[in-house]
Amino acid sequence: MTALYSLESVAKLFQRGPSTVRALDGVDLEIEPGEIVAIEGPSGSGKTTLLQLLGALDRPSAGRVFFEGRDLATLPDHELAALRLRSFGFVFQQFNLIPTLTAVENVEAKLAPTGVTDRDLRDRALALLAEVGLVERAIHLPGHLSGGEQQRVAIARALSVEPRVVLADEPTGNLDTTTGAETIELLTGLAAEHGSTVIVATHDVGLASRAPRRLAMRDGRLVEAPAPAAA
Repeated sequence: MTALYSLESVAKLFQRGPSTVRALDGVDLEIEPGEIVAIEGPSGSGKTTLLQLLGALDRPSAGRVFFEGRDLATLPDHELAALRLRSFGFVFQQFNLIPTLTAVENVEAKLAPTGVTDRDLRDRALALLAEVGLVERAIHLPGHLSGGEQQRVAIARALSVEPRVVLADEPTGNLDTTTGAETIELLTGLAAEHGSTVIVATHDVGLASRAPRRLAMRDGRLVEAPAPAAA
């Protein structure tokens, strides 16, 4: 059985003036379908860069990133765009909602390019907001929602296309501890129901320790962290 992701000696270099920054340095990794994986590390450790490669938002400087057996670096731009639209759902620390659109319209904006008919678009978006407990806030603009509510809209948007993978970059970074924990439980629970793999990048060791599989990133290198202790 082919792994969902297979990374082979992946490196990512950035040029900053006369200096070369090695954001990723020889990363080898396999992720299976349906896994929930936390990548824990401090700012600058490379975890966001890794997430960008996994989501086909960037290409490696060296090495190969395979998704479902396909080398992402060899795919043309239109195929990468299709993957980003239909196979990957993204959740960000800053929520990235469109401020002039209501909650339901933000979800519709993600769904519309997939070809959902106008008749079904609103129904599907409302159903997703119901899953995250926000159907009663559907016509509110992001500025009228709390941080936790905005992140729940972002989760509904990410799951709207039934993605193979949900990639979450510091999804609790702008939330208090309690709201953050609730948000992660919601994300992982709904992703499991939708059949999505979840990969979360976080600096929060406590949050990372809740994941069934935990990886630690330091200076662009990835190491398998200890499994969480049994209850």
